Order: sequence, then C-alpha cells, then structure tokens
Amino acid sequence: MMSNRRSFLAGAAGMAALGTLGMPAFARAHQVGPIGLQLFTVRDLFAADPVDTLKKVAAIGYREVEFGGGNYTAMDQNMLRDALARFGLTAPSLHIPIELLSSDFGAAEKIMNALGAKTIILPWLSEDYRSEAAFAKLIPQINRIAGQARDAGLGFAYHNHDFEFLIPGHGTSLYDRLVADTDPALVGFELDLYWAAHAGVDVAKLIDRLSDRLFAFHVKDMKKDGSMAPVGTGTIDFARLFALPGASGVEHFYVENDQAPAPYIPDITTSFRNLRALRW
Repeated sequence: MMSNRRSFLAGAAGMAALGTLGMPAFARAHQVGPIGLQLFTVRDLFAADPVDTLKKVAAIGYREVEFGGGNYTAMDQNMLRDALARFGLTAPSLHIPIELLSSDFGAAEKIMNALGAKTIILPWLSEDYRSEAAFAKLIPQINRIAGQARDAGLGFAYHNHDFEFLIPGHGTSLYDRLVADTDPALVGFELDLYWAAHAGVDVAKLIDRLSDRLFAFHVKDMKKDGSMAPVGTGTIDFARLFALPGASGVEHFYVENDQAPAPYIPDITTSFRNLRALRW
C-alpha cells in the first residue's frame, strides 16, 4: 500500500514540476474528489434511524461515509450495506475501538467485510492510554493489530485528537512517538485537521512530515474561540493545506463536526457545499 502511495507522490511531484514550467492556472487547479461524512457527526439521527440518515446524507451529495461512534457495530451490518448500495454510498474505512481490535480482531474483520470497508481506523484512546508509559506499551500492540489487518487484506490508520500532541512522550509528544515507533509499512494516519490545529500544531509541517503515510483527512473548521464550525466558515485554510506536497496522495476527505447542532442536516450541507467548491 505504501509503495503505491510513493509512486503516486512521485507522479504528483512530476506534475507539479510541469506546473512550474508554464502550465496555465486552470490546468493546475485541483478539487476534492468524492466527499465523505464521518457519521459520528449525525450520531443521534443515525442511532434513531440509520437507513433514513444514510438516505439524507446521500441526497446532499456525499458519496462516502465513515461509520463511527460504536453503535453501528451492534446493528445489522448487511442491512447497512444494502442501504449503502441503494443510496450510492461506500464506506472505505470504519472507526473500530481498540478494545474490540485487541480482544476479538476476528469480529472486527467480519464487520469490515460486511460493510465492504478496506481500512481500519483506530479512533480514540481513553485516559488509560494517555501517558508516556501507557503509550510505550500501546505502540507494539498497534503494530501487532496493523499486522493482523495486513494479513486480512486490510489497511490500518490512526485518528488523532489533541491530547497526543499535548502530552509529552519520548522527549517530544505522544504523537511524535507514534509516528517514530510504529511501522510505516503498516500504520497510516487519518489526520483530524481541527484537533491538530486546536493543539497548536503547525499543521502544514505535520502534513508534509506524514506525507505518504496519510490515508485521509477529517475536515472540520475552527471558530476564533476554538470551537468547531462547518467547513468553510472558520479559520482553517483548507485550500493551502490540501495544496501541500504531503497531501497529494490523500484520497479520502471526511467532513466531521462533533459539535454540529441539531437538526444536523443544515450543518453537514454547508460543509459539503463549501468543500465541494474548494479549489487549490
């Protein structure tokens, strides 16, 4: 998987070089491809009526979804996959908690296969893991799970919040340790741009550092007061970030807003329209 990403980046670099030789601006313009939604954004709607929620999401124009929040694991996955197909949606990746991945990887694999997903995302770590000592024990576990994923024909990526950047670890931060000590051939990253910015990280430098290990972006905006906002209504310059060389291989752009106000649909509609219109 990573070798393919490197080939893609080499090709992208070549195209960039051509751009410097006089290609017109319109020929160098890029746009987000199929736009996805992390369903945690609409978790209350989804829990109450998953099929109708998927229908509404598709009607806005979303073509990908990422299941998260845990409740989907207890649902009828075949029913969910039928709904995805009916509404023209796919689920390239799923958020699966560390507890299930550690205790019953086979069950996680069955859910992945049932929903047609190809990449496992480790989405969240409880307070029990948020120390340098705990992370030192966790990293070999992450490498092991990522190896299981590879053996099952699946990818694996880690999704961040802000604490990984704020808690010291191995002389820098827990996130730095995660990047340095996980196997780059097995462990990719789903970079949540809001949480990285919220932690005060230089997100542009981080994107270029992660480069071909980047699997996806979680795209949510930030208000001046630090709270979340629909894409295109806050302070994050997504066009600048997406234009970075390190971002050129990212294939999945998932809208997310943990704080989206009810009834949710207007919020995710605004994010979809602004992200679809984005050029860089």
